[in-house]
Amino acid sequence: MSDNIRFVQGNEACVEGALYAGLEFFAGYPITPSTEIAEQLSSRLPKIGGKFIQMEDEIASMCAIVGASLTGRKVMTATSGPGFSLKQEALGYAIMAEIPCVIVNVQRGGPSTGIPTHVHQGDVNQARWGTHGDHAIIVFTASNHQDVFAMTVEAFNIAETYRTPVVLLFDEVVGHMRERLVLPQPGEIPIVERLRTSVPQGVNYHPYLPREDGRLPMSDFGAFHRYNVTGLFHDMWGFPSDDHEVVHDLLRHLMDKIENRTNQLAKFKEFYTEDAEVLLISYGSTARSARDLVEQRRRRGESFGLLELLTLWPFPNDLVRKKAANAKYVVVAEMNTGQVCQSVRLAVDQPERVFLANRIDGEFISPDDIHKTVRLIRGKGV
Repeated sequence: MSDNIRFVQGNEACVEGALYAGLEFFAGYPITPSTEIAEQLSSRLPKIGGKFIQMEDEIASMCAIVGASLTGRKVMTATSGPGFSLKQEALGYAIMAEIPCVIVNVQRGGPSTGIPTHVHQGDVNQARWGTHGDHAIIVFTASNHQDVFAMTVEAFNIAETYRTPVVLLFDEVVGHMRERLVLPQPGEIPIVERLRTSVPQGVNYHPYLPREDGRLPMSDFGAFHRYNVTGLFHDMWGFPSDDHEVVHDLLRHLMDKIENRTNQLAKFKEFYTEDAEVLLISYGSTARSARDLVEQRRRRGESFGLLELLTLWPFPNDLVRKKAANAKYVVVAEMNTGQVCQSVRLAVDQPERVFLANRIDGEFISPDDIHKTVRLIRGKGV
């Protein structure tokens, strides 16, 4: 097998993507079904001069990558649902302090410890709303290993570009199945490096004063400039402020730098959407079953199509509305009680034409499971 071709788990594809993007520091705590990410990086990172540390818990893991990012390192942590819950307060800190970092959540069944070794997609809304207060977040996903690799690289690029945490929301089936991965050559995928300030040492540095293009240059903490970092609302020097204009402007900045780029951040794949009478919308491993169903029904002459979402948040409302406009039925396939389905209904012009095909029992959803919902809709003559 060629040196650039691997037969790997999805979790290993995530590791390859992180290393390709320039990962330098990983802190984590083993938890099924994400553990292989930590296992791989524990041996891979030190060999290239990076740092791996197993922390005492998930809270410490998130705090560790926040601190390492401030010193100028590209950072990542990996977990599953219960650990993701514990990371939420420090995730909010990273949002407020505008600290680039990547958080991988390989989903399993919940709530609580749930079903650790089975598939579920129940963390979609937690990824969006898990931390408190008004905030925006970027969440990517994938259904196959090539996309796991690509979206991992994209997560690092976006985190560095907009100084923000980015969540990679995979699931147990994607994390543990094995398939072919072709590794791109160095330089084949552009890599965004940390934008460091050009302000000389000893000159007043404003850590939260954006350039004309909106990007915020950073200074490695403890290296050249003295500045303050806080989870409180703060001014351009980083010092806490309760001035109403400062609070308003900072919150608008944190929201707008992401929400105003929703269409630009929207990554997706589409199959036969132009003439689809039945449009399936799906993501993660469920999209594999959805695509198989689409191919089956197309061979029978039926007008099925698929919109596979690779960006879950900010939710691509304009994209979904456009692709669903001419469909008679829109069927959202997912393994939860309808978390993306709810967003689709809010996005489209005819929400009564949106239906849910799902499983919530820890078993992988099949093409037949999805097709049963379609047959039921048609049988009722909706």
